[in-house]
Amino acid sequence: MTPERFQKLKNTLARRQPDLTVLADEVHKPHNLAAIIRTCDAVGIPRFHLCNPEFRDRQLRGRSMGSSRWVEVEKHDNIVEAGEQLKKQGFKIIAAHFSEKARPYHKLDYTQPCALLMGSEKRGVSTTAAELADEHVIIPMQGMVQSFNVSVAAAIILMEAQRQRQAVGLYDISRIPDKEYAHTLFRWGYPELARYCDDRNLDYPQLDNEGQLVEPEVWYNRVKLRS
Repeated sequence: MTPERFQKLKNTLARRQPDLTVLADEVHKPHNLAAIIRTCDAVGIPRFHLCNPEFRDRQLRGRSMGSSRWVEVEKHDNIVEAGEQLKKQGFKIIAAHFSEKARPYHKLDYTQPCALLMGSEKRGVSTTAAELADEHVIIPMQGMVQSFNVSVAAAIILMEAQRQRQAVGLYDISRIPDKEYAHTLFRWGYPELARYCDDRNLDYPQLDNEGQLVEPEVWYNRVKLRS
């Protein structure tokens, strides 16, 4: 890995927003999920939540143009379990859903910890998910159709979240905990070696300031002795 590549990874990771995420409830079309994940990467979202336990990771490969490598996908059995978990972590859930209490998307505050909830392509946000949400948002439409495609709607709202967060400086400092930052940086730079370590419950090798392994021979010999 070149020093330039390593610096780019560091800069990208430093802009990640750990308190901004997306929760997709039964979004089932791979191209829509892939598009949402690409937008997550573009606005600095490190983790994407998916309520569709039957969905396979391989269905995203190739469709997300590599962005699934940079965004962790966490699966949940159902929307209630996912929503309760996020709320316990301090997230406010904002559902893209038309209702009497829905507000235009640009009227909400996205600088607070929040999870954008997107419903399925056919039926949108379910009744259960709508009741779980703290806020409902809509994107005002000027034509005959009532809504955007789910991935387009997610992109529009998330770009507003990015605009607000940039305005208050949330992209200007690293907000990822140090240990998580180091582990993520290693996984990004050395994905195959990281998988090897994870499968064997090994600590990751140390990296120097240019992203190179520190004394790799010593580390490899230590691993051989352990095996």
